[in-house]
Amino acid sequence: MRFNPKARLDTSRTRDVGGSGGGLGGGGLGGGGVSLPTGKMGAGGIVVVLVLVILGQCTGVGPDLGSILGSASGSTLDASRFSTEQGGTERYASCKSGEDANNNADCALVAVENSLYDYWGNELGGQFRPETGVHTFTGAVSTGGCGNATTDVGPFYCPTDQTIYLDTSFYRDMLEGQLGGKDAPFVRAYVIAHEYGHHIQNLLGIMGQVRTQQGPKSDSVKLELQADCFAGMWAQAAQTTPDQDGNVLISDLSESDITDAIGAATAVGDDYIEKRMSGGVNPEKWTHGSSAQRVKWFKTGMASGNDVNACDTFAPGAV
Repeated sequence: MRFNPKARLDTSRTRDVGGSGGGLGGGGLGGGGVSLPTGKMGAGGIVVVLVLVILGQCTGVGPDLGSILGSASGSTLDASRFSTEQGGTERYASCKSGEDANNNADCALVAVENSLYDYWGNELGGQFRPETGVHTFTGAVSTGGCGNATTDVGPFYCPTDQTIYLDTSFYRDMLEGQLGGKDAPFVRAYVIAHEYGHHIQNLLGIMGQVRTQQGPKSDSVKLELQADCFAGMWAQAAQTTPDQDGNVLISDLSESDITDAIGAATAVGDDYIEKRMSGGVNPEKWTHGSSAQRVKWFKTGMASGNDVNACDTFAPGAV
């Protein structure tokens, strides 16, 4: 993936907040948002627990965090992982151009956000409202309405403050380290595009359709697969989407890049994660869909011709 070296970057929506938090509060970790299924597979399936609680906070339908964490064996949380101050850094201040994005992973994040902003603004027209921001953090973060979360939750979108949260160590430590995926430029772009897809769902009122939260045909699976489809929509149009100056921001997106994204979709499938972490597969616990489903819907988005309706995973028989 290469960016137009002359394109200007807008850093106004990308911010690094350092490490934040302020204690665990009444129920421990109050993770809020919709996330990729990552983290440590501790006793009691802590990853599934976190995803269920996250979806519950998004949709109003879900289990109580305090009761789950109180009964889940091995799911104690370390309060020391939260720092005591809300931080802010100049991490992205030097990201001025597409050339910067070609030479620096942080600036590439800014460029991908800019491209997503441009694409969905064009696609949705008057329905579009930009996300509040993409906030990167270290270790743990305090959100604006979805509680506190650690990096173990993975990248996530909080619908309350309309912000995408990401600990950039996720790519190395979890996706590549724990899940055996690949840390490549367009893999990083796919992850952000998936989370941006949740913002689009929020704008379109789709999140309110989530009622069932586990199982191969559950609403939570449909929500995640649709976010993959929206990511595919952006990917197929990325090289033709104009920026604020009328220039195309992403100048080159190769078949190898798309292959990397498909590999990442495979690595975050529920069945793949279950096999890797426990050796077995239980579809009734799925919250994000199988590897095959995730790849299928990413490709569906790429073949959609910019038609949002092609990504209707909630249609009867779609999933």
